[in-house]
Amino acid sequence: MNKQLEITPNLEALFGTRDENLHLLEGGLNVSIDLRSDHIFLEGAARDLARVEQVFADYEHLRKTGYTFYNGDLGSMLKIVISDPSATLRGLAEAGRQRSFGKRVVQPKSLNQRRYIEAIEKNDMVFGIGPAGTGKTYLAVAMAVAALVNKQVNRIILARPAVEAGERLGFLPGTLQEKVDPYLRPLYDALYDLLDQEKVDRYLERNIIEIAPIAFMRGRTLNDSFIILDEAQNTTSEQMKMFVTRLGFNAKAVITGDITQIDLPNARRSGLIEAAEVLKNVNGISFNFFDEGDVVRHVLVQRIIRAYDDHKHRLEQQLSLLPSATPAEPLVERSSPPVLEQ
Repeated sequence: MNKQLEITPNLEALFGTRDENLHLLEGGLNVSIDLRSDHIFLEGAARDLARVEQVFADYEHLRKTGYTFYNGDLGSMLKIVISDPSATLRGLAEAGRQRSFGKRVVQPKSLNQRRYIEAIEKNDMVFGIGPAGTGKTYLAVAMAVAALVNKQVNRIILARPAVEAGERLGFLPGTLQEKVDPYLRPLYDALYDLLDQEKVDRYLERNIIEIAPIAFMRGRTLNDSFIILDEAQNTTSEQMKMFVTRLGFNAKAVITGDITQIDLPNARRSGLIEAAEVLKNVNGISFNFFDEGDVVRHVLVQRIIRAYDDHKHRLEQQLSLLPSATPAEPLVERSSPPVLEQ
């Protein structure tokens, strides 16, 4: 089936650098897009052509209403539209517009990120599990800021295990805050990116935003709060159970972590791994998993994560081919003969 669309003024921005967005639509929706002097010639199945036409119509509507795309957001939204037939460019843009993230507009850059944001909106406890650079922590902090700005909660509490989950900070120089700050720096970075520095400092001073090691959560009941536990793979089973039972009234908790980067002496005792098994069927808790396709850092990060995953699979295959070891005979401790007294 063929179709022609008129090229309206300023539509060229939709095409992307070297028409990369058009190539994205062609590959993702299995259509052919041919640019002519005054129109666009489309060829493909009727259903696929309808989705392409919807993208062009949505972009035109957003352009006329003054919407501006930042930092590759358009390409990211198009990837979501391609991956999810129920998503539209206009719907994604207007959903981001409705959320107030302080001084920034935050848009999900993958289908998993979109599901993660929607899960945080709908559930009181959400787990975000995946490799580095997938936006787990940043999006959680953005949703916390949005909840605070929109007066849905009264405070934000950001927690993190410190020093390989052992929180052995006593030997470090300085005050307690100076000991803890280096381990919580990624949370500060996200806050300063989303809010003005003066506002963040004021919120920290008034304890509207609280940043602390997870040990400080013990014995507390957290009401009217948005709580984030970052680097949760480095919590012990006891710490994780303690944290997930802190939830009070009108509170929301987001737990993020990367189970491929566990610093605990015994990785099998990671509280995050245990929680994913124990809590997977609990109503009201959402588990969201990310992969290298969700990485929003340098393209090399995706390749590095994929290389490590491939290496891990090769090692597992090699180990599975090894003959099973015969258990060694248990050593029997022989007691010395008694010494007879003369």
